[in-house]
Amino acid sequence: MKIYVSHSTNFEYQANLYDPLRANFSELDIFLPHEKGGKLLDTKQIIKESELILAEVSYPSTGQGIELGWANTFDIPIVCIYRDGTKPSSALRIVSHNLINYSSADELVHKLRKVI
Repeated sequence: MKIYVSHSTNFEYQANLYDPLRANFSELDIFLPHEKGGKLLDTKQIIKESELILAEVSYPSTGQGIELGWANTFDIPIVCIYRDGTKPSSALRIVSHNLINYSSADELVHKLRKVI
């Protein structure tokens, strides 16, 4: 399964998102957009070729909103995840029926195993 991971750049995504995903889902084809060192990519095309979007939505992000809009237009399923204590935008329910809260990397992995 090809998964595109969308997120804001306003948090420590490497340690809190990328590392747990890489360590626990090595069997999946996961695209992490900032893993390539900030190089500008054609994310619209990458999203179009994906089978699932995993969106970390704890922090608002205009760029992420654009990505989720593309995914929705392409009819690609979107799973939104957010950290306990944050309040994701209620507008996300328009593009996803799957919003998952988590309090730790272990809990995130456990809950994602159920939906991926």
